Amino acid sequence: MPRVVEYVTTPNPHALKCVLDVPVAGLGGASAEKVRSYREAGAAGDDALAVKLFAIAGVRNVLIAGPWITVGKAESATWKTLKPAIEAALA
Repeated sequence: MPRVVEYVTTPNPHALKCVLDVPVAGLGGASAEKVRSYREAGAAGDDALAVKLFAIAGVRNVLIAGPWITVGKAESATWKTLKPAIEAALA
């Protein structure tokens, strides 16, 4: 399973890029390079990783792009509480 090796801030204070040690494999035979973007939990469908990330309280959107993911959060959520939950979702 991928592991976060670095968190990178973005111009948006409510979005955080998570650099992974290995690319995230696609679903249903999709390549790891395929970008998957979801603006809400209902759009994640059968994307298991996106569903796990949206299950975290405070996660509002998810971008999965092979060797990294970007998570968007609610204004009330804190990165201090979200980072461990993101790592658990990847495990």
